[in-house]
Amino acid sequence: MIKRIFTVTFLTLLSLIPAFAQKGCYSRLENDTLVIGNSLVERKFIWNKGNLISFCLTDKMGNESWMNNTLKPDFHISKAKETAKGEYSSDIVAQTSIHPAYLEVTIAFSLESLDIRRIYRIYEDCPAIACDTYLKGETNSIFGGRPENLADKKNIEFSEDMKSRQVTAILDQFNFGGKHWQMRAVEFYDVTDWNNNLVFETNVIPYRKNSYRGNILLARNPEKQKGFFFLKEAPCSSVQLAYNGNDFTAEFGHFCATGLGISEKDIKPNEWVKTYGCVTGIFSGGELEALSALRSYQKNIRRLLPARDEMVMMNTWGDRSQDSKVNEKFSIIEVERAAQLGVTHFQIDDGWQVGKSPNSAVAKGSFKNIWDNPDYWKPDPVKYPNGLHPVVKRGKELGVEICLWFNPSVQHDYADWQKDAQAMIDLYNEYGIRTFKIDGLAIPTKESEINLRKLFDRVLEKTGYNVIFNLDATAGRRAGYHMFNEYGNIFLENRYSDWQNYYPYHTLRNLWQLSRYVPAEKLQIEFLNKWRNAGKYGNDIFAPANYSFEYLFAITMAGQPLAWFEGSGLPKEALGISSLINGYKKIQHHFHMGTILPVGNEPSGTAWTGFQSIADNNSGYFLFFRENNREKTGYINTWLKEGVKIKCSPILGNGKEMIQVVGRNGEVESQLENINDFALYKYEIIKK
Repeated sequence: MIKRIFTVTFLTLLSLIPAFAQKGCYSRLENDTLVIGNSLVERKFIWNKGNLISFCLTDKMGNESWMNNTLKPDFHISKAKETAKGEYSSDIVAQTSIHPAYLEVTIAFSLESLDIRRIYRIYEDCPAIACDTYLKGETNSIFGGRPENLADKKNIEFSEDMKSRQVTAILDQFNFGGKHWQMRAVEFYDVTDWNNNLVFETNVIPYRKNSYRGNILLARNPEKQKGFFFLKEAPCSSVQLAYNGNDFTAEFGHFCATGLGISEKDIKPNEWVKTYGCVTGIFSGGELEALSALRSYQKNIRRLLPARDEMVMMNTWGDRSQDSKVNEKFSIIEVERAAQLGVTHFQIDDGWQVGKSPNSAVAKGSFKNIWDNPDYWKPDPVKYPNGLHPVVKRGKELGVEICLWFNPSVQHDYADWQKDAQAMIDLYNEYGIRTFKIDGLAIPTKESEINLRKLFDRVLEKTGYNVIFNLDATAGRRAGYHMFNEYGNIFLENRYSDWQNYYPYHTLRNLWQLSRYVPAEKLQIEFLNKWRNAGKYGNDIFAPANYSFEYLFAITMAGQPLAWFEGSGLPKEALGISSLINGYKKIQHHFHMGTILPVGNEPSGTAWTGFQSIADNNSGYFLFFRENNREKTGYINTWLKEGVKIKCSPILGNGKEMIQVVGRNGEVESQLENINDFALYKYEIIKK
């Protein structure tokens, strides 16, 4: 590598530090060059006293190195030019029950009075490198600023006119050059009580400098059939902190990830403050290779352990009784019904505790000043005179785990986070509760985000990392789909037949769209009691009553199924679903361990659609749905290659064994005799 004019005496000392490695992951600092990589990806930097400048990004499998065409530092936050305190260290972070082992490379430097720490994470056999940035000290810079409207810029007549305003704060950037890049920015929405369209894609050919919103940027060069991605580990764009209107900029072959999630006022003189994270990954090929590279990283954030993370949960809130029925007798009846259905987890929602929330049907409660009542998060002695012990005991007898709802005390940026954490730790220690639905979150400031992390981390540390949080995404400023992923899964949406906003194909569509960019197995997906409120839908052909109970459950199988109803309110015929649920549990973990991606057409109520779980190069699963479509035969585009011969063996639903050659665009033929029906297959490639 060509030497640059950045070498100082300090770098000579650093060059004596040996390389660090973790099962194929490595880093080393030699003279003016820092290298981080594994068997799939490598990134080289010019040291620049620690204020790193990317030199190249290498796709080892694709045998391609992208050279960076700029000498600007990757991270841009300040106009200060003097860099000091360049330090390098590398450590192996051992595997835990939360994450696999990885190599952590820490780079520290200062820009005048601002200290910066960039921590790179790289996992074995993963084509991506993550970077978490921390700031401490003081800065005179002002981050962000008003978004720039292109309509306010003058017309281009001279080369000087093409110069664009420098983005104030940049998390990471590459300038690979070239004018034939094709790019997609993907924006997400949560706040699902108000939003039912959760994924928006913007496809462009980058031209003059422009800005884009989203958590994911996928860029591909068709000249070489290769590309890279940025993943911004932050909430959805519409609820990010210190947001200046965009997440990425692109100008021909120059790409930037922007927006730190903090303002200059959030930086503390004596405490590290974390910005939003940024992940860079590479791929060779087309859409499948790009999405597989992204998913490879996402699956490393939190290990999926079958005894902890896999669940078929029942939560009674979906039947709108709220807390009016919640007590010991009701809970035991629900546990018994859950066992009959084959449900593995029973979650008692709001109402089990002494304190009364604003959503209470029996009292006018509040979330304000929760800790004025030190018993707020103890079982209500009137409803549960013996505590939760009888319910937990009955659950253990029947193989149903008891879970709870919890709403952290939001006032003053979660200043009482330690009390909240201790309340959950006490419930874990006394009753063995290890799954908490976390509701009512509001993250309007950086301080609130910091304290929430402290809360979750404290609970995990004190419970041996056995707790899982169901993070509610239905309202408020919350973490979205790409932040806090290490803590558990996502409670996606509230839907109720009482208000006729539960439509099965809507639920399927939301999961189908998200599964392209978010691991489906990290999403809790609801199915409701289709017999309730049937008359309210009138003659609507998409009403829940027009689907079998089995079909409603099948919609949830790519995710974590959520029985959003009171089991005791089901008719006797509903119990027949137990054979499907028990059959599903046998393959649930293997299905989820694969890369789950959408196939077929977007669910619309009348489509042939579904999911494919890619276990390896030779096998996986298909989950096909025939919605209210008049054709008994569906031709579904999958992620398989044209011309391979496959055998599909039915596991659940009404499919029949089939052997066929995959057609153009991965087309697989499927037959289902009836509308609103499904089939789950295990497929294997028998000839390539």
